[in-house]
Amino acid sequence: MKMFARLALVSLLAIAACGIARAEDKARIGVLRLSSSAPVFIAQDKGYFREAGLDVELKFFDAAQPIAVATTSGDVDFGITAFTAGLYNLAGKGTLKVIGGMSREKAGYPLIGYFASNNAYAAGLKTPKDLAGKRIAVTQVGSSFHYSLGLLADKYGFKLADVKVLPLQSLSNAAAALKGETVDAALLPISTARALVDSGGAKLLGWVGDETPWQLGAVFASPKTLANKPLVTKLLTALARADREYHDVLLASVKDGKADINDKTKPLLEIIAKYTNLPVEQVVGNCAYIDPEGKLDVKNVGNQIEWLQEQGFVDKGFTADAIIAKEYVKAD
Repeated sequence: MKMFARLALVSLLAIAACGIARAEDKARIGVLRLSSSAPVFIAQDKGYFREAGLDVELKFFDAAQPIAVATTSGDVDFGITAFTAGLYNLAGKGTLKVIGGMSREKAGYPLIGYFASNNAYAAGLKTPKDLAGKRIAVTQVGSSFHYSLGLLADKYGFKLADVKVLPLQSLSNAAAALKGETVDAALLPISTARALVDSGGAKLLGWVGDETPWQLGAVFASPKTLANKPLVTKLLTALARADREYHDVLLASVKDGKADINDKTKPLLEIIAKYTNLPVEQVVGNCAYIDPEGKLDVKNVGNQIEWLQEQGFVDKGFTADAIIAKEYVKAD
């Protein structure tokens, strides 16, 4: 009887250990419903996370900065979204580390656009350089949209301080303000603005990637998550697989800003459509560029930090080196 009791105890301990292992392999990822996170959706839908040993839960947000906050607080284990002043401030305090690259603004790959209200367009707002002095909606102060506007101001020699920047806290609010004519313009991802433009509710002025290319998105985590190296490695392994497939299949088909719909691309387009709540016919026109190896443009990240520090949006006293987990990041 004692032998059977011992065997039963060993079995129970083994079952408990397996349960603990599975719990450790759970991962919550904070993300936006945008094509800029396409590899995340591909890895989830095609089982790449699961095959790497992860049970992933995607948690969706309506702006980038709250994802950084949620990652710091532990509400999610990983954040995958655009760089923001808020993210940099948290990282500068040691509460976040960047572990990989994601989307980039690059010429030929429409992502964030400059959009004018109909009234402002009729009054002469025809090109991105005409945004000087206008009322422009963004999600938040120091957001990727705000930074993109700052780069445009630097390029065309007007002062960002002369622009009336209106932080409306979410993409949906910014789009509504544009449609309602309470702003002259807005910076929005095309996936958010497409229906508005197609219905005649706003005018497209141009693309950020054509005007001022930069490293838009990244993968990041808190020190607590980074302490679990097997978890981080599994996540990055699955994402690398999805990055390569997205690049080699979908981005390779992009011509004149649109992906082709064929037997190879359609399954990936349908996955992105599923997670972004858009029809495939719209997804083809907003395939964000992502490096096939998930590389991060570290030099550009440093430029972002310096610019945001000069504007007073980010605390001084740290550089890109301080916020990047070099053991994981592939630098471009």
